[in-house]
Amino acid sequence: MLPFARRVAQQLARVGVLDNATRLAAQAFLTALPMLIAIATYSPEIVRAELLESLRSIFGTPKPVMRQVEAVYNGGPGARETWGVVGVLVTLVSATAFVRALQRLCERSWQLPHSGIRIAVWRWFAWLLVWTTALVCQGMLRTGFGAGLLLAVPLQVVVAVLVWWWTQHLLLAGRIGWRPLFPGALVTGGAVVAFTGVSGLWLPRSLALSVQRYGPLGSVFTVLSWLILFFTTVVVGIAMGYVLAQTRPFRRDADGHTRDTDGHTRRR
Repeated sequence: MLPFARRVAQQLARVGVLDNATRLAAQAFLTALPMLIAIATYSPEIVRAELLESLRSIFGTPKPVMRQVEAVYNGGPGARETWGVVGVLVTLVSATAFVRALQRLCERSWQLPHSGIRIAVWRWFAWLLVWTTALVCQGMLRTGFGAGLLLAVPLQVVVAVLVWWWTQHLLLAGRIGWRPLFPGALVTGGAVVAFTGVSGLWLPRSLALSVQRYGPLGSVFTVLSWLILFFTTVVVGIAMGYVLAQTRPFRRDADGHTRDTDGHTRRR
């Protein structure tokens, strides 16, 4: 256990947990959230309703905050005139900065060079599409589609693991095989679900107090702090995945071969 703990500590130090978490949180706040507002502006009413429900399930329902959020997401035709098609396109392109930061995290964790832009561009937009869809469905997932926590918790874990498994494979341009990526996806997916569940106990109250004390600006500080903690969980999970992938269960094929972290096989 001591050599394993030493390798984990070295990997976390090399990746730079706090730097990457802060960068991802800032990019998510500055680019990804405006993208969601732009998408909601041009989406059907049912999509906006599901998106609002997902935000309620994640951040709770402090009335001052939700009134501000609902006012933004229910802007109506006037909001469409404000955004314009060009504004939406610029927002979508800007949102790729967040995906690029996430891609650099994956590449740094797996000690890979940066992939060429021609290979990566379509992957950025594909990830944004899947991520937005998953976020819209969060409200339904967190209630287990009406079945309660008995189904909701395992369903959230399965979806989170699949999303982070696919995320790594996509953003690494297939340079790492599916098998070595699984432990990182398992740790990241489970940790993210646990974090959002625990944060639901304190985040709504913290948001309400921040708005009460500092006005709308207070919610900005609280959401940014939550995002930094959230992406700290993500960075640690993905970085640990590289160390876990070196262990025998994830390097050994069923036919007696050993799989390298690049997805190729060689005989033992």
